[in-house]
Amino acid sequence: MGVAEMRKIRLTVLAALLLASTGAPVAVADALPSWQPTPTGVTAQLRGLDAVSARVAWASGSKGTVLRTADGGASWQQVAPPGTAALDFRDIEAFDDRRAVVMSAGTGTAAKIYRTDDGGASWRLSFENTDERAFYDCISFFDHHRGLAMSDPVDGRFRILSTEDGGRNWAEVPPEGLPPALPGEAGFAASGQCLTTEGPRDAWFGSGGGATARVFHSRDAGRTWTVTDTPLFSSPSAGVFALGFRDRLRGLAIGGDYANEAEPVPALALTRDGGRSWERPPAPPVGYRSGVAWRHHTVLAVGPTGSDVSFDGGAHWTSFDSGSFDSVDCTARGACWASGAAGRIAKLA
Repeated sequence: MGVAEMRKIRLTVLAALLLASTGAPVAVADALPSWQPTPTGVTAQLRGLDAVSARVAWASGSKGTVLRTADGGASWQQVAPPGTAALDFRDIEAFDDRRAVVMSAGTGTAAKIYRTDDGGASWRLSFENTDERAFYDCISFFDHHRGLAMSDPVDGRFRILSTEDGGRNWAEVPPEGLPPALPGEAGFAASGQCLTTEGPRDAWFGSGGGATARVFHSRDAGRTWTVTDTPLFSSPSAGVFALGFRDRLRGLAIGGDYANEAEPVPALALTRDGGRSWERPPAPPVGYRSGVAWRHHTVLAVGPTGSDVSFDGGAHWTSFDSGSFDSVDCTARGACWASGAAGRIAKLA
């Protein structure tokens, strides 16, 4: 059987999967997506990403890099806060082409949060960590006002910050509302997706490094949390790296082992009850994946060894790109962006 015939069979199967999962037919030629690279002019590793629309996106990363496009990726502007070249901006949350909140990861004062209201022309420092034991991994917002930031455990519990004014001010959530952390348990600041929100009150964050890889869930906007084990492999370099929820009930936890990127360890789990239980899918992606995003009924996953797509809610996956990405994000209207090493940013064609 020739390569062309094999590809045709694969696309036909994918189309059948989409028909079964959505009830809507799909053209075989359109079954597999593709990435369209956009020139950024930087060499930083871009782990932070937020897709605002098909024309507007923000990305952030190492070397104090914060990028913004308002023309669909035709051009990118470096708009980082001044004097931050030594910071690693691991996560960014944008509200539109003018307003965004960016977080740098690290211990001590290397962890900071800034907000801009003028497209990056100026920034306000809204939080600076002073606790050497804390390491901030991710931020996420419920809406334009309320958001959360997550740190690795301090004194045996994960540390959560909350904001009620769009990231202009932050306050620590009382630690008594969080379950105790396991020995060695921590988050992963790999893609800005270890913490995610859905709707006005639900939030989840993932962990690894302990005896099991776990997902924490809050139903009251971050004040109190419960925790559930997942079937993902856990080690100091493995666990839950990214979470993606289509609604309050249906979601995915994805990860693997970043020290062994191609190792086929259990790296994906699905939930249909908001994170109260997790199960392995029949045919997960192979290898480490650090980012995940829903695009309508479709799910995208990315990592250093490639990108995968699922047309049936995460049960079955097919690789469609071999390039390296760290994070992926899609808008409600289906505009998707991905970012990664060496300043790489692409749009989904």
